[in-house]
Amino acid sequence: MGAAVCPVSVPGRCTNAVFDSAPIRTTEEQMKQPTPRDHDPAQAFGENVGEAMAALARLSIPADRLAALQADYLKEATAIWNGLIGTGGDGALKPADRRFAAKEWSDNPMAAYIASVYLLNARTLMNLADSVDGDEKTRARLRFAVQQWIDATAPSNFLAFNPEAQRRALETQGESIAHGLQHLLADLRQGHMSQTDESVFEVGRNVATTEGSVIFENEIFQLIEYKPLTAQVYERPLLIVPPCINKYYILDLQPDNSLIRYAVEQGHRVFVVSWRNADQSMAALTWDDYIEDGAIRAVRVVQEVSGREEINTLGFCIGGTILATALAVLAARGEQVSNSLTLLTSFLDFSDTGVIDIFVDEAAVQMRELTIGAQSPTGPGLLKGQELAATFSFLRPNDLVWNYVVGNYLKGETPPPFDLLYWNSDSTNLPGPMYCWYLRNTYLENNLVVPGKVTVCGQPVDLGSIKAPAFIYGSREDHIVPWKGAYASTQVLKGKKQFVLGASGHIAGVINPPAKNKRSHWTNARLPTDPEAWLSGAKEHPGSWWTRWSDWLKAHAGKQVPAPRAQGNRRYKPIEPAPGRYVKAKA
Repeated sequence: MGAAVCPVSVPGRCTNAVFDSAPIRTTEEQMKQPTPRDHDPAQAFGENVGEAMAALARLSIPADRLAALQADYLKEATAIWNGLIGTGGDGALKPADRRFAAKEWSDNPMAAYIASVYLLNARTLMNLADSVDGDEKTRARLRFAVQQWIDATAPSNFLAFNPEAQRRALETQGESIAHGLQHLLADLRQGHMSQTDESVFEVGRNVATTEGSVIFENEIFQLIEYKPLTAQVYERPLLIVPPCINKYYILDLQPDNSLIRYAVEQGHRVFVVSWRNADQSMAALTWDDYIEDGAIRAVRVVQEVSGREEINTLGFCIGGTILATALAVLAARGEQVSNSLTLLTSFLDFSDTGVIDIFVDEAAVQMRELTIGAQSPTGPGLLKGQELAATFSFLRPNDLVWNYVVGNYLKGETPPPFDLLYWNSDSTNLPGPMYCWYLRNTYLENNLVVPGKVTVCGQPVDLGSIKAPAFIYGSREDHIVPWKGAYASTQVLKGKKQFVLGASGHIAGVINPPAKNKRSHWTNARLPTDPEAWLSGAKEHPGSWWTRWSDWLKAHAGKQVPAPRAQGNRRYKPIEPAPGRYVKAKA
């Protein structure tokens, strides 16, 4: 999934990062604190782990609350038992959960009883977690850990307790179990769980098919220019910087849901960065490298090919963070190169990062710096794409993990083809030093938003120095970049701006073509500090936000000129057809 970078690994693999008693610090408090990097790294790491363990020791549940939970549990458990024996087990128990919605669960009294008791236990455990005394971050981490355990131990996840899987095994004379084992072995070989039939898709054949050419490449990215689909194009080109997590073609899945193709159809001359999937040769690359040799280099090529000093820019997720950093660096050098800035589900201010915040503490960041960072005793390494993909999946485990355990392995089913899930499984590696800088200066310390706090490419970064008008988009149900975190950019950027809130999540909210006539979006010309105040005054509009963005972008695109006959120019000649080689490299 494309996505802001999730800071640590799969829940449970990095136990030292699970609990931390330290409250969240304000920006001013952070600036007053001595940085742990001023001390011995190993000693600082040990101190932070010790603080985490001390936080665990201080957890407690008020006696009156515990007594109330015990009473409620006995009452509900008695009702479940009476429901089983009082009707002779004729289907009176109907567990209210979609995992147990099939008739095999309600028709089997013992299965219905097991599912009902499981749901009661799950509710009670979550109520216990919610009742713990402690700071909010520690309590949030405890809730997350308990929820992971609850989801993993559902009776539907085990063949011995799943009547659906048992019936299928009987009906197929065991073939479903054999197919499930084959799926499991295949997933072990490929290194990730299949969420779709990946054999159906091929990059460049039936995904990422918008016609264009790679006109530039270096060790970090390829730059694609797309073939115009109109006789005339707007004079100012559009440069799109996608996330370097997963691949750019989330914006070009199919012709009917491609944001890239949509922009080309609207008459824009579109250029897209296709990040290279990092291998060991890139392990030492830094955040500065991704800014100078990545985003800024892409800007230079687009300027030269288009002949325009000012261009329109768009950043998606971490691509928006990279793009905004690059524009701030250029502003510090006296250059305002962006005529407009579009940010799609992107963080600039990392004060509210939602559920991802529970993974981040000093110990977790130091662990990364000691293992894959620039100062690692074994040298810089890579953050593996499979690790990131697994972490994002466990943010929604029932939908993205256990659903496929049941379907693929217990029932022996092949998941249906779905282009978005194919993209989601096409993960990418990241250079360790680049990732560690990003992790510390955004999620942990939120330094990037403080004017002059960090230096990138030799320049103090001030995001407020970007003068371009901005179109800022957030998705209302986004669990990776919560919409309030995206909204915070309205208080960081100083130029003219508007915020649009779309329905659905991190990906589905962004990929919402107008022709589908799905979902809705909200607008409000006022931009108060409080995002809830913005929402209370917002107006809902049916359908996609794409048309609103398109009208806004056209107003910043200049006059129309004849479309170029070929991609590139004399210096930057086509290297190969889109989508290029880089996007096809597997992690």
